Amino acid sequence: MRDSASELTAPAASPARSMRLGAGAPPVEWAIAGAKVDYDAAVAAMEARVAAISEGTADELVWLVEHPPLYTAGTSAREADLLAPDRFPVYRSGRGGQYTYHGPGQRVAYLMLDLNRRQPDVRLFVHTLEDWIINTLAAFNVTAGRRQGAVGIWVKRPDKGLGREDKIAAIGIRVRRWVTFHGIALNVDPALEHFSGIVPCGISGQGVTSLADLGIIASMEEVDSVLRSAFEALFGPTRSSAAS
Repeated sequence: MRDSASELTAPAASPARSMRLGAGAPPVEWAIAGAKVDYDAAVAAMEARVAAISEGTADELVWLVEHPPLYTAGTSAREADLLAPDRFPVYRSGRGGQYTYHGPGQRVAYLMLDLNRRQPDVRLFVHTLEDWIINTLAAFNVTAGRRQGAVGIWVKRPDKGLGREDKIAAIGIRVRRWVTFHGIALNVDPALEHFSGIVPCGISGQGVTSLADLGIIASMEEVDSVLRSAFEALFGPTRSSAAS
């Protein structure tokens, strides 16, 4: 497959096929960064790992990080959606999608998975990522779902008005030779005001929320534990790695 960027809205119905590997496959390495990770360093690390996975010299990896405050521009980003260009560093990203914010209190999960060995189906992969986030939020009694015509995971907010929905998680991936990188960003307790410097994912008229904004007090460690259990249910076993 050619190097490509993909960020898709998947159908609501779950596909019959699975992203799990067969019996006897090595578990996915599960790593949690112990400190804030510079964005350029994260991209360089992903690029190197994707190349190694493609060459068969490294296992698949899920890498959980937090970044210092920054904005990233996906392949579809519009300059008009960057409302405060001097507020935080802005990084051009090869992932699909438009502008998004990363910062403390947001759990970013970078997924380097080999779709050659799973299912070479980007739509199925994105759908499974959506299920992963939805199931994780359900464990915290948050009902979330897909939104027609929009990427990411959303929560209905009738307290804010009729038809109001707030985005709680973003999805932006890239696929190279059927190995994925970039991933998801789940708002645990970030400074939501920091999103005001962009039009998040190019969607105006709706808001952004977090677990804390919804009244759910959860530590990053608790969220990581639930993310791991929900991931394993959909993608298969993991093995712990030293903090990166």
